[in-house]
Amino acid sequence: MDKKKYRKDEFVTSSQIELKDYYTQQDVSSEIQQKLSTPGQFPFTRGVQETMYKGRLWTMRQYAGFGSAKESNERYKLLLDKGTTGLSVAFDLPTQMGYDSDHIMSTGEVGKVGVAISSIADMEVLLNELPLEKISTSMTINSTAGILLAFYIAVAENRGIDKKVLRGTIQNDLLKEYIARGTYIYPPKPSMQVITNIFEYCTNEVPLWNTISISGYHIREAGSTAVQEVAFTLANAITYVQSAVDQGLDVNKFAKRLSFFFNVHNNFFEEIAKFRAARRMWAHIMKDRFGVTDEKALKLRFHSQTAGVTLTAQQPENNIARVSLQALASVLGGTQSLHTNSMDEALGLPTEKAATIALRTQQIIAHESGVTDTIDPLAGSYFVENLTDEIEKLAYDYINRIKDMGGVIACIEKGWIQNEIQNSAYQQQLNLESKKDIIVGVNQFTQTEKKGDVEVLKVSEATAREQISRLKTFKKDRDLDVVKSYCEKICNAAESKENLMPLFVEAVKNKVTLGEISDSLRKVFGQYRESVKF
Repeated sequence: MDKKKYRKDEFVTSSQIELKDYYTQQDVSSEIQQKLSTPGQFPFTRGVQETMYKGRLWTMRQYAGFGSAKESNERYKLLLDKGTTGLSVAFDLPTQMGYDSDHIMSTGEVGKVGVAISSIADMEVLLNELPLEKISTSMTINSTAGILLAFYIAVAENRGIDKKVLRGTIQNDLLKEYIARGTYIYPPKPSMQVITNIFEYCTNEVPLWNTISISGYHIREAGSTAVQEVAFTLANAITYVQSAVDQGLDVNKFAKRLSFFFNVHNNFFEEIAKFRAARRMWAHIMKDRFGVTDEKALKLRFHSQTAGVTLTAQQPENNIARVSLQALASVLGGTQSLHTNSMDEALGLPTEKAATIALRTQQIIAHESGVTDTIDPLAGSYFVENLTDEIEKLAYDYINRIKDMGGVIACIEKGWIQNEIQNSAYQQQLNLESKKDIIVGVNQFTQTEKKGDVEVLKVSEATAREQISRLKTFKKDRDLDVVKSYCEKICNAAESKENLMPLFVEAVKNKVTLGEISDSLRKVFGQYRESVKF
């Protein structure tokens, strides 16, 4: 193409990093070469394990959960039978917000965007016949993460399974809820208290459990750039680590169970470089800022999910190609765990057929593409190394600005981080409307859609009625004095800043519900109401 016929600003990444026509050795400094090291060695640019996928493939997860616990359990068994190697549980909004299914605030939302879990009885059905001692279970839950983990532990112990062998992850990332997603209950400071409780409890009692999945995914879904996703996620992570250190926890111990959760978008090389930069940055942050000496506590281990916001309701089959590209970028970027979205998720919950195609996409990459035959195959690419370095520099600029403004919580309270993301989202929308960015089937290459071309999964209203009926029966069949006693104990522990996790486990075993525990904490902590001034 003749340079005179195009503008320089036409070729930029999502983070507005300008791209050259081509890259040479001069674009890769000696400093960048020194940062490369070898896979499994500090600063882990090339991967957190020495053998990466040559030793073991990433965990293939499919995010699922809808309607009743029984329906979700059947989907999990189906996915395991088709080759999924880890479960990811989606919860409905009432469960996420600390309301039982029979609460007035739950009306119209029971089982809609995830599975409804109000009691240990629900969790027993959800996990029925699943080999908890063998599988890894990820639960996308935040404000009520400690309660859902307590349900999981209680079910396992009731089966005679030692909680020390349980493997999995709770998202448990409240800071990103205030920034981008909104399923918060309590104000930031008491939320941090509960999160630190979970760190401490699991370090001693559930040592194989990842106590937090520090999430950039929802930040990116809200409209951030790739650079902002890295910067805000790592800034949140710094806040969590500092809070735990301030409470006297040993960073070399609890930091080994920190995990991360990133988005994967369509800009193929930017996404690969993003993951490489994030790994390197975290290793240096933990070593230089927190004095970490245990190598395992320096590693950024992450789960990735293809980008829901990139899925289109128009020509939904096109989403298979999008997800394939995003999944490949995640693998080449060195993910430890991956969820591939289903092609129909812009229309509704994934159907069985669509979920199977999404899983098969991962399996084809793993077993047919050859990209797993060598470790970090793009290392040394002039373009990839330069882009990794640029993302790192720009992300550090954001982290330093946040530090200068008083830290993440201060920035959240001022609305600064939210405003940065909103500005980015607005620019993206302008790019679509002007066709500076092309979305196939949406603003170019469109076609008339035929109704009924794609099957859409719908949750029956009868499912909600049945769930509420079961919950009411559960509540009748228990000792209310015992329930009241545990609610009082939880209030007292919250006021005294005692670790809440042991009480949560005891309480759910004694039939206290998620809503009752959440209400007890509301009495002490209050509820957070966003008040943002831009």
